[in-house]
Amino acid sequence: MREVAIVSFAQAPNARRELRNEVEILMPVVQEAVARSGIERPFDFTCSGSSDFLQGQPFAFVMALDAAGAWPPIPESHVEMDGAWALYEAWVKIQTGQAETALVYAFGKSSPGDLPEVLATQLDPYVLAPLWPDAVSLAALQARAYLEKSGHSERDLAEVAARSRRSAKSNPNATVSGDYEVEKLLATPHIADPLRVHDCAPVCDGAVAMVLVAGDRARKVCERPAWIRGIDHRIEPHSLGARDLTVSVSTRLAAEKAGVGRGAVDVAELHAPFTHQELILRDALGLGANVKVNPSGGALCANPMMAAGLARIGEAASRIWDGSARRAVAHATSGPCLQQNLVCVLEGA
Repeated sequence: MREVAIVSFAQAPNARRELRNEVEILMPVVQEAVARSGIERPFDFTCSGSSDFLQGQPFAFVMALDAAGAWPPIPESHVEMDGAWALYEAWVKIQTGQAETALVYAFGKSSPGDLPEVLATQLDPYVLAPLWPDAVSLAALQARAYLEKSGHSERDLAEVAARSRRSAKSNPNATVSGDYEVEKLLATPHIADPLRVHDCAPVCDGAVAMVLVAGDRARKVCERPAWIRGIDHRIEPHSLGARDLTVSVSTRLAAEKAGVGRGAVDVAELHAPFTHQELILRDALGLGANVKVNPSGGALCANPMMAAGLARIGEAASRIWDGSARRAVAHATSGPCLQQNLVCVLEGA
C-alpha cells in the first residue's frame, strides 16, 4: 500500500445562517488549504463532496469548481456524499498510481431549507419516506431503543453534550460552545423524547478542504505528515427495520478493516450528530476511557451537512501535526441512524 498523508486542512466558520453563497464560502477555505500544503497547482486530482438536495438545483457541485479553479483543465470527480467519501476516492486514486497529489473539499448550506425534513427524502421510498419522518424523530427512536437496551440514561447523554461544548470553546469555528451544567441541560424540555436540543447537532453552513500527498513528497512539504494508515467504509440495510439501531455493525467492520485495534488510540474524532450516537460509536470502535474523544467539540458543536465527516478527519490530522496525538481515529457517517460509516486511522510516523 502506498503511503498517503494529509498535509493541510482548512475550514470555514460554521454559521447558523451564512449569507454568502456556496462558492463564496468555499473559495477562501480552498485557498487556505492550498497555501498551507506547500503544493503548487494544479493538483493531480480534485474530488468534492456535497448534495444537490441542499443546494436545490441539479449539478450544483459544478458551480463549486469556480472556487477550486478549473483552468487549466483538471482531473476532477464528485461524490453525492459527505466529503470523507471524497477523501476516500482521492486516496484510492493515489493508491493506483494515477495521482501524487489531491485536493479534497466539501461544502453544505442547509439553512435555507428545513434540513430534518429534507433528509426524509433519503429514506426508503415505499414505506418510510411517504410518512415524512424527520431526522430528529428517527434519531429519538434510536436513542430510546439504545437507552433501554444499554442501561445508559439521559444524564449520560447530557454529559456528552456538556463535555463537547466545553471542548468546543477552543474551536473558533464551532457553532455552539461554552460551559453548561448537566442539571440545567436535563431541566430543558424534550423535542423528541428522549432527545433535547443539546442532544442534537446544530444546523449550520460550512465548508472544508484538505490536501493529500503521496510518500516522500509529503515529507518534503510537511514537517509531521498525518499518514493514513488504514481507511474503510461499510453500509447497512436501507430499511431501518432491518437492522439493530442500538449498535453500529458497519462501524465495527470498518474499524476492523482500517486497523483501529492494532495500536493505542490517543484521539478520536467521531461524527456523531446526536449524543447517544457517540456512545454507540465508542462501543463499535472499542475505544477505552483514556481516549480523548472529540477535542474539537465534534458534530454536536458544528455540523455542516456534507462537510462534518471530512472535518472530523481534518481535526484528527490537526492533533497529529501539533504533536498532541501519535495515533488518531476519525469517523464519518451518512444516512439515517448511522447507516453508512467510514473509519480512518492516522499516525504521525
